[in-house]
Amino acid sequence: MAGIRREAVPRLAQKVIITMAGDHGVAAEGVSAYPQEVTAQMVYNFLRGGAAINVLARCTGARIVVVDMGVAASLAPHPQLILKKVGLGTADMARGPAMSREQALQAIRAGIEVFEDELSKGLDIIGTGDMGIGNTTPSSAICAVITGEPVEE
Repeated sequence: MAGIRREAVPRLAQKVIITMAGDHGVAAEGVSAYPQEVTAQMVYNFLRGGAAINVLARCTGARIVVVDMGVAASLAPHPQLILKKVGLGTADMARGPAMSREQALQAIRAGIEVFEDELSKGLDIIGTGDMGIGNTTPSSAICAVITGEPVEE
C-alpha cells in the first residue's frame, strides 16, 4: 500500500467492503452443505451487522456495502441494500451456461456502477466479498479456466 500510494505511512481513512450477493444454480447439484435459502438469510445478517465481515469492518472502520446481484428471492427493501439484481440466481452451470453473455455484462456494469458510487463518496481502499450458497464451485471453475489448473480445496 505504501508503494501504491507513494506514502511511507499511507492514510486509509475511507474504507469500504463491497459484498455482492447472488445464488448459484449449481447448488442444485448438492455442492454445498447448506440450502440456497441461506444466501438471503446471510444478506439480512449483513444488513443487521451480525456477520463476521461486519465485525471486521467495525474493527477497521470500514463501511459495508451490500448488493443484491441475483439472490434467488425477493429481498425486503432496506436502506442499506443496493439492488442490482441480474436475475433470480443463475442457471445450473453443470447443465449449461450459468449466465448469458448479456447477463454477465450487466453484472460487470453493475459492479462498476457500485464502485464508482462509492468512489464518489471518498475512498482510500476497497475490499470485495461475495455471498451465495454454492459460490465456491463457480469460483473454482473460473480459476481453473484462467490458470489452466484445477483448484484443490
